[in-house]
Amino acid sequence: MAASVFCCLRCCRDGGTGHIPLKEMPAVQLDTQHMGIWGIGVATQKVNLNQIPLGRDVHSLVMRNDGALYHNNEEKNRLPANSLPQEGDVVGITYDHVELNVYLNGKNMHCPASGIRGTVYPVVYVDDSAILDCQFSEFYHTPPPGFEKILFEQQIF
Repeated sequence: MAASVFCCLRCCRDGGTGHIPLKEMPAVQLDTQHMGIWGIGVATQKVNLNQIPLGRDVHSLVMRNDGALYHNNEEKNRLPANSLPQEGDVVGITYDHVELNVYLNGKNMHCPASGIRGTVYPVVYVDDSAILDCQFSEFYHTPPPGFEKILFEQQIF
């Protein structure tokens, strides 16, 4: 079964990030409240979260606010020019351990990107007065079949 990421977290201005290991196939959605510099995707624990924008190295695969999907400082794909996120849009991603797919207001943008390897975590960053509302459950739009909220791993002693 896949997972969806919704994080009930508001990321404002700069420095907003979170770490949840992805054991399932996740989907993430965010509501763009105020445009600025932002990105959403997946990253390994080795990513430098202080080096924005992400997607500059092998440790992150992200869609940036300009609609470009980056990994290892290479543009892997791009949203269609007439489909760039605007204030109030809901951006969703799914990751099936191979491909990162992007959704805009519930619609698949058909611009997959891949290349990251190993255990990854959802990552969201903001800068330049951007405000994003992230949710990891209770999505605005129903995730595609096979994807659901992220399940947190628990240890039982």
